[in-house]
Amino acid sequence: MKERKYHKNKIPHHLAIILDGNGRWAKKKGLPRTSGHKMGAENIIRIVKHCQELGVKVLTLYCFSTENFKRPQPEVDYLMNLPIEYYQQYKEKVDFQKLPYKVVHVGKREQLKEELLVLIDEVEAKTNNNEGLLVNVAFNYGFYDELKRSLEKMNKAGDNDFSSENLISYLDVKTPVDLLIRTSGELRLSNFLLYQLAYSELYFTKKYWPAFKKRDLLRAFKSYQKRKRRYGGL
Repeated sequence: MKERKYHKNKIPHHLAIILDGNGRWAKKKGLPRTSGHKMGAENIIRIVKHCQELGVKVLTLYCFSTENFKRPQPEVDYLMNLPIEYYQQYKEKVDFQKLPYKVVHVGKREQLKEELLVLIDEVEAKTNNNEGLLVNVAFNYGFYDELKRSLEKMNKAGDNDFSSENLISYLDVKTPVDLLIRTSGELRLSNFLLYQLAYSELYFTKKYWPAFKKRDLLRAFKSYQKRKRRYGGL
């Protein structure tokens, strides 16, 4: 599928992706689930690069939900250690301050191991002044928790303005989503950005996340560009 078929001036401003199907991808290939998670992590790097090149301004990636702690402990431990492994691999090779991305963690810090919190703080500090694509990494994220924490912040500030414009300013993710992509064929939102998705276009693909390539991203953009967004009007 050729890029020239896409309208470069109609790329979604805020793209959100539910990264689903790592384990099933691995099982289909006769590999352990951890291999699927590792390939999924590598694919994040590729897709972030493609989004930046295509002109996306905000990218929010659903990497680990608050509910994922219900998974077997060895798998949870692996997922907790995977970002640390990749950071150790890249931190001496990559000048994070020169990347065309700003990386921000969204979600609960509680339950995350200290080494992972240090990683989050370091990456956020190193990329804080970077221009280009804003990458929200939703790790230990769930919208119910995001809303709870946001209302607590409002209460602490004595803020009684519950307008949509004011409420979203307290959320972790502060911009409405234009397009949501979910991989693996599942047709649900799974407690992800429920407020920010109010008028989002939804795109579901059967591709498992490790197999989701640039051509699949462009296919989603083409579908998005064919739609008319009325926001309740005519």
